[in-house]
Amino acid sequence: MMKVGESVSDTVTITEEMVQLFAKCTGDYNPIHMDEAHAKKTRFGRRIAHGMLSGGIISRVLATKLGAGGIYLGQTLKFLKPVYIGDTITAEVTVTSLRAERGIASMSTIVKNQTGDIVVKGDATIMLETSPGFAAGS
Repeated sequence: MMKVGESVSDTVTITEEMVQLFAKCTGDYNPIHMDEAHAKKTRFGRRIAHGMLSGGIISRVLATKLGAGGIYLGQTLKFLKPVYIGDTITAEVTVTSLRAERGIASMSTIVKNQTGDIVVKGDATIMLETSPGFAAGS
């Protein structure tokens, strides 16, 4: 069982393939993500990864690194800096509160790039797999 203060993380390098697959899955073909010539004219100077790709890495940490996982009930995200293709990011989740009787956990979520800059931060709430309301196949 997880405990308040417990932290888990995972590190991944954002690849061209990830950006292409994310665009294909979501239909988000914004040229800032897909078109280098367009991106060079923006404040970023080059293509950036979809912000929600970082959000997906947070989801991955919740599902694979924090106990038996659970079901998302909510997530806030604030995108502070761009994530570029080729960046190595680390998503860290820290349990901030547990309501064991309800099977609910809250946590802070932070994503940092390879230089330690926080690129995304937010909070998540999940229903624990062991909660009374968790049904098989949910």
